[in-house]
Amino acid sequence: MLRITNRILLALTGLGLLTVGLAVLFAALDLPGRWGITLPSGYTWRGPGNVLLGADGRTRWHEAGWFWPVVLGLLGLLVLLALWWLLAQLRRRRLSEILVDSEDGVGALLRGQAMEEVVRAEAESLPGIDHATVTLTGRRTEPRARVGLLLSPQAEPADVVRRLEAEALAHAGRSAGLESLPTEVRLRAAKHPPERVS
Repeated sequence: MLRITNRILLALTGLGLLTVGLAVLFAALDLPGRWGITLPSGYTWRGPGNVLLGADGRTRWHEAGWFWPVVLGLLGLLVLLALWWLLAQLRRRRLSEILVDSEDGVGALLRGQAMEEVVRAEAESLPGIDHATVTLTGRRTEPRARVGLLLSPQAEPADVVRRLEAEALAHAGRSAGLESLPTEVRLRAAKHPPERVS
């Protein structure tokens, strides 16, 4: 949901900036006069010598009783939307709990951090893995895992990933009653000092 909201906001902001930029370019180059285009009567910016918002436009509604409440209300709404968007960006994306189907119609909740710890511990017990980090994301009925592995120098990446999938991830998925646990695995090699050959 947040990804879709970000894309919509970015598209609308880009479209607005593009429209304003084209209007500035249109008037600054005096294209209406050169091309013989007739602009609408309410359009005040007709050429390089005009301003976008003249004195009439700036002072037209100042005496109306509704002007300042509407301006302040719109600005307050914009501030609230901006704060909501900022908090949504900073919110933790970790999954706090997983809904386990206990086949009694109610279900049980499994703490996401507990499952992360179990998968991490089992992954680190596999040969070839020096360190592992596990993060659960997604929805509580359809969790996804992000696993980061630090491989020992002798590890074979393909073998490590196969064993991780067949053991640690399969055990976690079965224990939580999940049909599948989509996983993104990132591998890094552990740095080791060069060996001296004599």
